[in-house]
Amino acid sequence: MRILLFTGKGGVGKTTLAAATAVRLAGRGRETLVVSTDPAHSLADAFGTRLTGEPSLVDTRLHAAHVDTRGLVDSAWDELRAQLRAVLAGAGVDELDAEELTVVPGLDELLALTEVARLAKTGNWDTVVVDCGPTAETLRLLALPDAIATYLQRAFPARSVRGMVSGVGRQGWVDAVTRLAAHLAELRDLLADPQVTGVRLVLTPERLVVAESKRTLAALALRDIRVDGMIANRLVPKAGMRRGPAATWLRTRRGEQDEVLAELRASTPIELHVVEHRAAEPVGLEALASLADELYGRSDPLGSSVSRPPSLLQIRPEGAGYVLRVAIPLTEQSDVDLARIGDDLAITVDGMRRLVPLPAVLRRYEVADASVDGDGLLLQFAGATP
Repeated sequence: MRILLFTGKGGVGKTTLAAATAVRLAGRGRETLVVSTDPAHSLADAFGTRLTGEPSLVDTRLHAAHVDTRGLVDSAWDELRAQLRAVLAGAGVDELDAEELTVVPGLDELLALTEVARLAKTGNWDTVVVDCGPTAETLRLLALPDAIATYLQRAFPARSVRGMVSGVGRQGWVDAVTRLAAHLAELRDLLADPQVTGVRLVLTPERLVVAESKRTLAALALRDIRVDGMIANRLVPKAGMRRGPAATWLRTRRGEQDEVLAELRASTPIELHVVEHRAAEPVGLEALASLADELYGRSDPLGSSVSRPPSLLQIRPEGAGYVLRVAIPLTEQSDVDLARIGDDLAITVDGMRRLVPLPAVLRRYEVADASVDGDGLLLQFAGATP
């Protein structure tokens, strides 16, 4: 099974392109599920039909669903939260404080991702196409499994959890936490597996949108998540041999868009598809199939092969120390901050942060210098402690 995640800045047309891609995949004989985690729930509008939280047949080999995150929170979280309150109260935490501590930021997004994984297992799908929310929400969504798994590991190590549980007789809670941690690790591995999951980044050919897309590429690389394609949507049509003010406007605007896309292509090896702006909004299966023809031509939306991206961390010895490369696509405008926290390296790129455990061989060394090249960050480690 392959999973394609479609994301991009709000309003760039990612829902329509995700739906068109799903129509193409199903038309080529693949059992396809397209599911939306976007709270706007525009996927039903693209197909011109009603969708629910469970997969429903839209066309031959094509099913679709909407994730109801509010309903998931109401149905899935109450029991675990009650168990957590009981354990915290038994450990001496005031009842009001315990209630506040069980409010988990980002829970909606986490449950949405969990539901996508569940739906992916409900049928014999060849491909699952996910219409994600806008970029900022998607980045939070994809960061949560790693962040919460790390939190659980540090805040509730197995030994301390057993001690708390034994004091209040809540073995069921530690089992729940253990299952949650294992499930989060499974989600994290699924997202980071380039043989399974790829991201399609949708943008419009405007400098501000392209600048955000470049930041998104760096943020996803920081999470070890592969972007295997970009789609530039809504290019104005070429004016051809026409004359007059309207044709002049079209040539000027298209020239600006082509210039922006040429700069984007020069800055990344990721394949870029383009789609022209259409006079009529593509709604319904026939219009979506026509859009997919323009988008992919005769090619396969999944691509002919799946390449494994370079590892996030690459080490090589140098002199009396080591050089650590952090493979993140950066631009001259990237805002990068580094900090050493114990045996972890805290990397922040344009406001997105990740704690990366240092390889064991580097933990006795200090960061002596840092620089940036075309392939990411270069960190010099020197001065090993005994």
